[in-house]
Amino acid sequence: MSKAIVKTTFEASRTLRPIYTGGSTSLDASGRILLTCVGEDALIVDLETGDQLASLEGDGEIITSLAISPSASHAVVCSRSMSMRIYSLSPFDESSKTIEAELVRTLKPHVAPVISTTIDQSSTLLATGAADGSIKVWDIRGGYITHNFNDRGIISALCFFEVSTSEDAKTATKKKSKKQASRYGDEDMEDAATTATDSTVGFRLASGSEEGKVRVWDLHKRKSIAALESHVSLVRSLSYSPTENALLSASRDKTVIIWDARTWKTRRIIPVLESVEAASFIADSGLCVIGGENGKLRVWDCNRGSEVTAEQEAGEEFETIVAIQYSPGLPFVMTVHADQTIRLHSVELLSDYKPGSTVEPLEITRRISGNDDEYIDLAFAGPDRSMLALATNTESIRLVSVAPSEDRPSADGEEFFGADIHHLEGHEDIIICLDVDWSGHWLATGAKDNTARLWRLDPKTSSFKCFAIFTGHAESLGAIALPRVPPPAGSPAYNDPINYPPAFLMTGSQDRTIKRWDTGKLGQLKSDEPHSPKAVYTRKAHEKDINALDIDSASALFASASQDRTVKIWDVEEGAAVGILRGHKRGVWSVRFAPKNTPIVNTEEGTSTSRGLVATASGDKTVKLWSLSDYTCLLTFEGHTNSVLKVIWLPPPQISKNEEDEEDEASAGKNANHTRPLLASAAADGLVKIWNPYSGEAETTLDNHTDRVWALASPTPSGSRNDVKRSSSKLNSTPFALVSGSADSTVTFWTDTTSATYSAAVNAESERIEQDQQLQNHIRAGNYREAITLALQLNHPGRLLSLFTAAIDAAEDPTRSAEERALAANSLSGNPAIDEVLQTLGTSNLRTLLLRIRDWNTNARTARVSQRILYALFRSYPASTFVELATSSVQGKNGRAGGGLKDIMQALAAYTERHYKRIEELADDSYLVEWVLNEMDGGVGLGGLMDLTIKSDNDANGDLEEHEKDVIMLEA
Repeated sequence: MSKAIVKTTFEASRTLRPIYTGGSTSLDASGRILLTCVGEDALIVDLETGDQLASLEGDGEIITSLAISPSASHAVVCSRSMSMRIYSLSPFDESSKTIEAELVRTLKPHVAPVISTTIDQSSTLLATGAADGSIKVWDIRGGYITHNFNDRGIISALCFFEVSTSEDAKTATKKKSKKQASRYGDEDMEDAATTATDSTVGFRLASGSEEGKVRVWDLHKRKSIAALESHVSLVRSLSYSPTENALLSASRDKTVIIWDARTWKTRRIIPVLESVEAASFIADSGLCVIGGENGKLRVWDCNRGSEVTAEQEAGEEFETIVAIQYSPGLPFVMTVHADQTIRLHSVELLSDYKPGSTVEPLEITRRISGNDDEYIDLAFAGPDRSMLALATNTESIRLVSVAPSEDRPSADGEEFFGADIHHLEGHEDIIICLDVDWSGHWLATGAKDNTARLWRLDPKTSSFKCFAIFTGHAESLGAIALPRVPPPAGSPAYNDPINYPPAFLMTGSQDRTIKRWDTGKLGQLKSDEPHSPKAVYTRKAHEKDINALDIDSASALFASASQDRTVKIWDVEEGAAVGILRGHKRGVWSVRFAPKNTPIVNTEEGTSTSRGLVATASGDKTVKLWSLSDYTCLLTFEGHTNSVLKVIWLPPPQISKNEEDEEDEASAGKNANHTRPLLASAAADGLVKIWNPYSGEAETTLDNHTDRVWALASPTPSGSRNDVKRSSSKLNSTPFALVSGSADSTVTFWTDTTSATYSAAVNAESERIEQDQQLQNHIRAGNYREAITLALQLNHPGRLLSLFTAAIDAAEDPTRSAEERALAANSLSGNPAIDEVLQTLGTSNLRTLLLRIRDWNTNARTARVSQRILYALFRSYPASTFVELATSSVQGKNGRAGGGLKDIMQALAAYTERHYKRIEELADDSYLVEWVLNEMDGGVGLGGLMDLTIKSDNDANGDLEEHEKDVIMLEA
């Protein structure tokens, strides 16, 4: 059994990132591929799923305009640096959900920044309009200019269109114009129908400028054929209708003008009574959609000059429509708003439109948040925790989908990850805090408007309503808490939580007071309007702002954390303080009670009791663990480099039943921490840390943010799996263990990979043991081929050196037979089996062996083996093999490139020269010793040595004197 220690690991499996941060947008003809600005970069987004398909890196300057071709084959990005980058886009791959973007050319199209761009329906021509009044038409694929035009002022709008050249089309247009003239009594229309000229035939480009002028350019004649001067302010949008044979221009002068495309006379001037930012014809109809400062999409009849949609109340300034994207055949119109949201409006109602009738405002089928700015707080919601409630520095709560749900019907049957489900609107200022009860049906929010609200969430009926409004605080609410303990099993509140609100909630404010509000009985009061209960009690709690509240698992105590550096423990029923936690050196940002039945913590500072634990996070960069028995600090966790803003309890790391049994047998309680809850903390350093409260150490650090991490949440808010199983059989259907929200506009979903990591570690350890055993078996059997190959694969340099050393020593053994010595003499390495292995090495193994030889060659004791193997390699492979190796680099630790073959060879050459000089010096020294011995007077030293040797050998024979004489004669 493996004795691997269980180490908690998390992986960032999903993220919610900004897809639009303001600026230009462009939609392809299919209505699926959207090109947007995200900071200084451009992003290609799948509008159906919200997936980010490709990112086009910017040049460090703000993007002034961009466009995607109708066929989604090319993307064009222009920036304030006066550069234009053209990208070739691969067809959308449904399987990989990606688009490959290749930069094909970078140009400087104008001497001033490009303000507007457009691409024709054939996806071949690109028009750019600059701030200096110049207009250029480009061949996208060739990258060259086809037309050059000049106007006056900033070019604010462009539109390609084509006028039909067939006589039938002229006749049909003429008849239609006469009919319209007789219907509306417009004599100009009838005259226009009979005075069509050749200049109205062909391919056209319309441009609008800041001076309010619209010009029409004939691309065949390469000149202006019409100058339309009726607007008195910036022209923001141009659109052409083949059906109406008319050009639409929309301006900030609060008018929309319909121009006859044959005579270029005014057909209609529509006073829309709002500054228009975008407008477009609806295909195959005489209708157009208009959007502007009122923030509402309005439909107008271009022939009658009347509004088709019912009157709508003007929206807030941040709802201003800045762009409209529509292509013929699309079932929706896309509007882009000043608050960086994108809305899709269904045009189904307009298919049955009858002239003169009125229709309801176009239904918003989808709302997409392009950028949520800072994430201040978040929590999992819904009975199965398949929704995420986000407080995003705005006056509304955004509910998004994070997992499939049987309780939440989807309009189209497929609801993508991160899709907006609903926006809870009602607060009049930014929402700072929120909390969800045990059932997930009730959400409490607190805001800067000095009020708190309780929301009733019913995903089955798509009902998300404000249930109660709590007023009474004098300043902003900074903390709110709901009880998380479920009611008794079998009770009505347990079986039907949607109709039974939480018993109470607690609020804390910058006015330094805490309030308790009873809400349990409000469910019996039937009312369509939100309830307005009164506070049960109000207590002056702290000397500074209250940052956090939390209620314990028994709903008997609650805790308040404040900027006055203290945390107070209160009795829920009486509102009396029962304890104070002192020890933090700066304000306390977060407080959380430990889950029910949390095991006792034993430390040098003290021991917790059955009363429980509480964790706090502070601006002094620490997390502290306190005992509720005597309100003393048991542990202080240090590791963050900035203020710790949030702390929550997490369930134990998830390990399968078989792994738990194996772990228990292997460690006998050593790794019992996997049955104990963990702590997660988030800080202003952008990091999330997971702590083990029983070892006092950090389990892991999660890094996926670049700014302050304000929010942390878990699908199991109490941190106990037992509570979850008891409270709901469907709870926590999400695969995520933790979610973090940051000021970098990113939400990261973390998956607990402890089980997978543990299994991989156990499997790797078992495989390593098996391979080590195989290697030992090959070594004992003398199977050099298998042993060397396996040692290279396992990266065991010590055993590899032992193999080569043993083989070379065996080849030089004088006791071997003549046949064996002959085979060794004909071998490059001294062993034919080793020669065979060295001659069949793959590129990877050859590189590894050269690295090992380089290391062995640095030591005189192992240089003999390295030189022998190196000699065998150079004789076994042609020079081209080493040249190929030299062209690539060796990957070292942490993915960084190591030295190439050139560096390896230089190291081998340097130490080889050193070994050669050492051998030369030894040879010279041996000659000197031999000469000295030969020159010694009478060879006394040698004779004496031989004398002693012979004496010791023949002393027993009694012939000592005779032998001494023989030695002397021999020397003479």
